[in-house]
Amino acid sequence: MVLSEIDAGKNLTAAASRGNVKELRRMLEEQHVHPDTVNEFGRTALQAMMMGSTSVACLLLEHGANANVQDRLGVTPAHDAARAGFVDTLQVMVQFGASVNTQDNTGALPIHVAIREGHIDVVEFLAPRSNLNHQDTSGYTALDVARALRCPGLVELLERQFESSLKFQA
Repeated sequence: MVLSEIDAGKNLTAAASRGNVKELRRMLEEQHVHPDTVNEFGRTALQAMMMGSTSVACLLLEHGANANVQDRLGVTPAHDAARAGFVDTLQVMVQFGASVNTQDNTGALPIHVAIREGHIDVVEFLAPRSNLNHQDTSGYTALDVARALRCPGLVELLERQFESSLKFQA
């Protein structure tokens, strides 16, 4: 049975959002559906996936999904994983080339999002990989966001990382 591209995108994103690895594998390997085929909303399976499912992320990325795909708001799957607090999924994405320094339309990097959501483990993972000098469209760095939200533990973590990166550059 030959699926239209929109139907293929709908089915692929539906399987990804349910975390159905078996169905995803069948579609990718038997039906040869490209992992970046979009659904009727213009979203790929990686954008629509069950975010906590590292097996879904691995399967899609192993089959060539674009780890840096952005939606109309500039949000990447890395932003989504940071927002939801799924550090394991984020680690998989980074292993497959996802940039943690891509900004969304507000200028926020995934680390800005993780700080706002209070996901300390995600911030710990992102801090050494992120451009800590980057300012969002409001002029806030990740450290500024942590200070504004009065998160002393995150402020300390980011200050240590910032100092460490300065020493490394010297």
